[in-house]
Formats: sequence, C-alpha cells, structure tokens
Amino acid sequence: MSDGSKRRVSYFYDAEVGNYHYGQGHPMKPHRVRMTHNLVVNYGLYRRMEVFRPRLVSPTAMTRFHSDDYINFLKVITPDNMQDYVRQLQRFNVGEDCPVFDGLFEFCQLYTSGSIGGAARLNENRADVVINWAGGLHHAKKAEASGFCYVNDCVLAILELLKKHQRVLYIDIDIHHGDGVEEAFYATNRVMTVSFHKFGEYFPGTGDVLDIGYAEGKNYAINFPLNDGMDDHSFRSVFRPVIGRVMDRFAPGAVVLQCGADSLSGDRLGCFNLSLKGHADCVDFVRSFNVPTLVLGGGGYTLRNVPRCWTYETAVLLGEKDIKDDLPYNDYYEYFGPDYRLHLPVSNMDNLNSREYLERTKVQLLEILRDVEPVPGAQIQTGQVESALYPRGVNMEIDDPAKDEDDRNVDRRITGEDLGRKEHPSELIP
Repeated sequence: MSDGSKRRVSYFYDAEVGNYHYGQGHPMKPHRVRMTHNLVVNYGLYRRMEVFRPRLVSPTAMTRFHSDDYINFLKVITPDNMQDYVRQLQRFNVGEDCPVFDGLFEFCQLYTSGSIGGAARLNENRADVVINWAGGLHHAKKAEASGFCYVNDCVLAILELLKKHQRVLYIDIDIHHGDGVEEAFYATNRVMTVSFHKFGEYFPGTGDVLDIGYAEGKNYAINFPLNDGMDDHSFRSVFRPVIGRVMDRFAPGAVVLQCGADSLSGDRLGCFNLSLKGHADCVDFVRSFNVPTLVLGGGGYTLRNVPRCWTYETAVLLGEKDIKDDLPYNDYYEYFGPDYRLHLPVSNMDNLNSREYLERTKVQLLEILRDVEPVPGAQIQTGQVESALYPRGVNMEIDDPAKDEDDRNVDRRITGEDLGRKEHPSELIP
C-alpha cells in the first residue's frame, strides 16, 4: 500500500440516486447522497480521487445473499400492482418502514452496484480506499426488508471481498445495530462484525454485549451497546481500544466501514451527541491501519447534516483534515443556513454513558477478543527442531526403553494440541 498519508481513493456515484423518493414524510431521503456529491465537487475533493459511475449488477448477483423469491418480488412490485401482492408484502416486510415506491428495484441496484463494484476494485488492487456513500443499508435480511433497507449491499460487498481475502472486518458506527450483517455472518470466523450502537428500546433491538457469534463464529461478533448522549470523548475512548485490539487479533485482509450519520448530534432519529470530528475520528483511525477499506454510508436523517459529515469524511480519507469551515457555494447552499459552515456545534444533552459503564463494557469485549485465535503465520517447513516436521513434544528418539512400544500409535495424526496451540477446523480439510 501507499505511504502513511497518500492513498489511492476511488469514489462511486450515480447521479440518478437522488431521484428516488421513499414517499412524503419518510425520513430516508436518497437526495442526501446527491447533496453530498455536490459538496465533494465544490470543495474540489473529486480531483484527488478516481470517480466512477457503478456498472449495474444483475439481479442474480444479489441472490448470492438474498433469496430468489425475495429478489424476484422486488423486481416486479410497483405502487400500481401492490394490491395483487398482499401476501408477499407481508411476508417480505415491505409496506411501512420499507415502502413500495417508483423505481424501487433500480434504486437497490444503484446503491448495491457501488458497493460490489468497490469491493471488486479493492480485490484487483486498483485502490486502497473505495467510497460509496449511497451504500451501507445494513438492516436488510436474506428474505426480508427492514429499517429502510431492501438489499444488503454490505453483505454482498463482504462476499465479494471474501473471494480474495481470508478474513474481512465489518465496522458499523451507525446509531442502529448492524443486525443484517451480523446475522449473515454469525456462524463464520472469516468475517468479524463490530457494531457501536444505541441499545435498549431502540430499533432493531438486537446487539447485546453477550451476542458474540455462534459455532465457528463464536467471539467473531462484537457488540458495544451504548446509551443516549454519547459524545466525542466517550466514543473515542471505546472505539480506538476495541478496534485496535480487533486489528491486532483478527488481522483482516480488508475492512468494510459503515458510516451511518445518524449517530451525529441533532439527528432526526438519533440520540447521540457526536460532532463531525468525533464521527470522522473513527474513519481516520481505521484509515491509519493501511488495510484495503470500503467506506459506505448508511443512516442519517437530518438532511443538512449528512452531506457535511460524509464530505468531511471524504476529505479525511484523502488525508485532508483541515478543509475550510466556510462552505463553498453549491447547488444546495440554502440548506446549510443560517451559518453556512461545515462543522456543527453539539448540543448540551446529558451523556448517559458513565465512565464506569464504558470501561466495564470495554474490558468485557477485550476479554472476548482474547479468545479470538490469533492469525497463524505462514509456516515454512525447513526441518529444524520444533518446525512442522519435528513438532515440540514428539520424541525423536526411536529406542526409548521407558516407553512401551505398544502404547504408541504410529498412525495417529499429530494435532494442534501436540504443538501447544489451538487447532483450527479448516486444518482438517484435506
């Protein structure tokens, strides 16, 4: 990869994405992605990135994760034929939070194509960082829409990255738990999911600290449940140690970072108190590890704040933390009044996350991460003592009078226990 500050950054955007509308009064507004792009352009950041319009993926590509029935349903449903699909609407949880609107499937194709295309670009080593602010719709399930999300582009991007990388890390700083992604990879140790989210009487209701994965995936789902009022200092005090330990123990080949902006102060649906700098500090910390990273959008429901956040984070990913606070004139300038500045003041709300609670939960998660098997180095079989050919604990004396010949099973396979380390199940595959 490039040096400490310079990165090859690719950016995916399709101007059509801003034309889709969930319906009157709905908090999810794809228009925010167009506003973000306009700000990115007017700050001149686009000059330092390769900008792409994503090539649309086929419906079949979406069935790598989603069920055929569900994708076929999304393809055919329209506001005009809804009455013919009452049972399916119920079955696939489409209708209220996830309404049917004109161009629904094309919208899903657009945001998903940017994420899959971005992952493919990382796999080809054509970029160090890829940005797709239209993506990050992390709640969608295999055969169910959820939380304004229809197709889970995060999961599909991770599946693409797994074609090349043995281990992929998913980090989620949206205020809502990344339940769709966690569920998809709950029983595998090739993907670790780490989510920092509001917990307790809050959508989607999952993400307890005790939810740590299942079977092969045990200890590979990390959840940090938080209370209202989370501020910059508190977030930094838990994010950096946990992610630092994750990078050390799990050592991913690639990272997917979901940057939902609903964790910012003043969000219409959120209840955290992060500033732009506090939110972007997470992005900057992940960037510092020099691991191929796919950066996605996600939640964010105060229309004037989301473009500010994602534009600033685009600058941070380019190594430009000090872009000017006065907003450049742009097509949506009036949205950013009355101050027309990039950075926003935070509110004076109480932080209900005590230092003791954060410390206790952090320690609990660091303990779980101690049980994650460290990544094995590639073994070079040179034949010296204590190599794979002559493991520790195997007696190399042929004639040992103290040992009864009959007790030794010469056909017994030498296990990881003989070597003094845990055995990984994949080692059993011939």
